[in-house]
Amino acid sequence: MPTPPPVRTSLLLVATTALLAACASGPVRRVSKPSAQIQQLTVRADGSWDVELRLQNYSSIPMRFDRVRLALAASDQAAGDIVATPALDIGPASADVVAVSVQPSTAAKLAVAEALASQRGVAYTLKGEIAATPEEKSQQTFDVEYRSSLSPAPGLPGVLR
Repeated sequence: MPTPPPVRTSLLLVATTALLAACASGPVRRVSKPSAQIQQLTVRADGSWDVELRLQNYSSIPMRFDRVRLALAASDQAAGDIVATPALDIGPASADVVAVSVQPSTAAKLAVAEALASQRGVAYTLKGEIAATPEEKSQQTFDVEYRSSLSPAPGLPGVLR
C-alpha cells in the first residue's frame, strides 16, 4: 500500500484533532432573558382577575423562577401589580404557567368589562422584573417588558385569551 503524501496526512491529522476538540467542549450553556405573557385572564364575580401567567425560559439550561413582579396595564390603564414567588423549575427552551390573582384598578376593570361586553380584544402591557436562578449559577434579575392583546374566549364568559 502506498504511503499518503505528507500534505494529506497533515490535513487528516488537523481534521481529526478539530473533531475531537469539538466533542470535548459539550453543549453550549447559554443564559437568555426570560419572558412573561398573559395566557388567560378571567374576570371573577367580585371584579378581581385570575391571571394565568406564562413564564418562558429561552436559555439552553434549566432555570428556577423565584420571583415575578410585573406592572400590568390594560387598554393603557394601570391595572395593578402581578406579584408571585412561583419557585418553578422550567427546562431549557420551555415554558410553564403560574396562576396569580390581581385586584385591578377601577379604570382597568371598566376597560376589560367594555371589551368583554362588545366582544373585542384588549391590549395589555407587562413591565417589571423576573428573578430566576440558572442551573449551577447564582440568581439573576431580568428586566422584562411585553406588549400584546387578549381576545374574548368563545363560549367562556368573562375569559380573555
